[in-house]
Amino acid sequence: MHIKTFLLVITLAMVFTVMSATVSLSQSSKGVKATADVIHQLRIYEIFDSNKQAFHERFRDRAMRIMARYGFKIVATWESRHNNRTELVYLLEWSDRETMKEQWAKFMADPEWAEIKKATAEAQGLLVGDIEDRTLELTDYSPSGQMAS
Repeated sequence: MHIKTFLLVITLAMVFTVMSATVSLSQSSKGVKATADVIHQLRIYEIFDSNKQAFHERFRDRAMRIMARYGFKIVATWESRHNNRTELVYLLEWSDRETMKEQWAKFMADPEWAEIKKATAEAQGLLVGDIEDRTLELTDYSPSGQMAS
């Protein structure tokens, strides 16, 4: 693993831990028990500076709306510069691995999403390069996992 990728993952993990602790404390104060059974998905998209604005508009205004329809819980989004490329990095939360797979399949098969991708490709060209996808499962010693028990 490259040191920059490692540092990015560590930074995201720290941000997530702080966010999870805040959510866990908030939920505990309301009498709702948080669970450590959830998984997270880290997505990293290479985006191009020449049409970065078009990408962000499509993701923010269209993709996120359709994703919500399929139960995607987007925890946070970031823009990053890494290895001389611009990236959109985002973190999703899922109840389990099977739900994640099912909902991604539904999203990718969505006719509205297919039409949006086709139309933006015709108008703007390629908006996304390489895509990295990582499923993250809490360890039993994760601070946010311990708070949930």
